[in-house]
Amino acid sequence: MFDEDLTLEEAMEELSSAEDFLNFFEISFDTTVVLVNRLHIMQRYHDYLADSADMLEGYEGNDKAIYDAYKVLLEKAYQDFVNSDAKTEAVLKIYKMQGPQTTFVSADTLLEGL
Repeated sequence: MFDEDLTLEEAMEELSSAEDFLNFFEISFDTTVVLVNRLHIMQRYHDYLADSADMLEGYEGNDKAIYDAYKVLLEKAYQDFVNSDAKTEAVLKIYKMQGPQTTFVSADTLLEGL
């Protein structure tokens, strides 16, 4: 739980790693899961927050309610990777791409700067 002398936003400004977030929200976690999936967990958490933005607006000014909602969403994001893997969850853009991506650059374009 965050220090009552700070707002939730102020307390969260100090968080910089997936472990910081999990500890802040008092979520027990397996270090191995976080080491392998930290970026995926945080991206999924971000996605869940974005999807819940309308609901969270209703909690404006109530740090305790927002804290509890954030905790539920982070726990859900973490559990997604306890029970699955990054490729299956396809959180990051690289996993959403269909086939190899190619870009054409003409020789004229390459020679323009010479």
